[in-house]
Amino acid sequence: MSTVAAQPVPNTVDPRTARKVTLAGCVGIFAELYDNGIFGFMAGSLAAVFFPGSDNAVQLVFLGYAVSFFFRPLGAVICGHLGDRIGRRRMLVFVILLISAATAAIGVLPTHASIGVAAPALLILLRVAQGFSVGGEASGAMSFLAEHAPEGKRGLYTSYAQIASFLALLTGTLVAAAMTSGLGTARMESWGWRIPFLLAVPLGIAGIYIRKRISDTPNFTRLKEEDGLSKNPLKEAFSSAEHRRAMLLALFIPLMNGSGYYVLFSYMPTFMSSELDFGKVQGLLVTASSLVAICIAIPYMGRLSDRVGRKKVLAGAAIAMAVVGIPCYLLIGTGNVALAVIGACIMAVVFAGHTGVIHILLVELFPTRVRYSAYGLGYNVSSALFGGTAPLLMTYLIDRTGNVNMPAFYAVITALGTLIAVSRVQDRAHLPLRDA
Repeated sequence: MSTVAAQPVPNTVDPRTARKVTLAGCVGIFAELYDNGIFGFMAGSLAAVFFPGSDNAVQLVFLGYAVSFFFRPLGAVICGHLGDRIGRRRMLVFVILLISAATAAIGVLPTHASIGVAAPALLILLRVAQGFSVGGEASGAMSFLAEHAPEGKRGLYTSYAQIASFLALLTGTLVAAAMTSGLGTARMESWGWRIPFLLAVPLGIAGIYIRKRISDTPNFTRLKEEDGLSKNPLKEAFSSAEHRRAMLLALFIPLMNGSGYYVLFSYMPTFMSSELDFGKVQGLLVTASSLVAICIAIPYMGRLSDRVGRKKVLAGAAIAMAVVGIPCYLLIGTGNVALAVIGACIMAVVFAGHTGVIHILLVELFPTRVRYSAYGLGYNVSSALFGGTAPLLMTYLIDRTGNVNMPAFYAVITALGTLIAVSRVQDRAHLPLRDA
């Protein structure tokens, strides 16, 4: 391999190109995360349509939600291998095509009343396709943005993608709230539940169009020109003690995602309506308020990490969550909408210090040769174990114990786990990305 490929080389992408690439990455992530998140927001309607008469209908929906996460590592392995071999852009076009098709297909599924148990079976099968796609999206999109970002601004540029992901959740929340309020339960369960899923079609078309019009990253292109691409990226990653350690860190640093992204946002509307006796619309609006708060806070956290380093921001967020997690959930548990908004928004701002920075830290753990594969595997195994199972786990624990504060305890435990893992990381915020 040449010296050029082996040594870290600072990026010299012009600002116009960087903005164009960031837009492409963010539009794609918005489409992906809207498609993935709407399933959680529509859990109540899906339970009635696909599991009618079951006492555990919501749990069964979240079981389907959780199952899809166990196919994320498979998506990460296959898409990561191809992304490290043939390029990031091609795989990012493929994954958005796959998840858009799967989400739209959910919108036209026959119901349990029409075809019996085949309906929930098909629903879970399409969730599996969504999970596979998202497994190839996160590490690919974040690697793509970071490898295009100007030096000294990687944290800021990748944080924009996280804003897109939470704007997607906000859009899903507002769509679900508006339709539930406007149509009522009967019409939502009759036909209204299909509309949010069918919106995947225009979102997917827009994402594919934009992604096909951009070029691959300078880092990947440089490696390809120097004949420095890995023939088997994942095998190479496992053969290196440094990369094995980095993949282990990529497994445990995202622990806070479980209590943040998947409980505080995806599960919160269902939690508030089923366990705390809020109305469905009230629960969705509390979640919407916290999503606005986190979207405002994320770029500041990304920019801060460019200045002081990733470790300090992530560690600070973990400590803060361990401190405020229980008090904030107690505010939500009062049953007062205003207090619930305050509690959710405080946790959202704290969580911004984690979600706005974690992906760029994981990108910087690995060189370009194996980045898509190794980062994707570690992160998606973490999502499968601690993220997608979180709503199901919370529902189960609350049902068994009768304690509605289980999400608060989970927030504290996962924050402490993240803090321990972050303490073992070498911060590379102020160094160029490595190619090999």
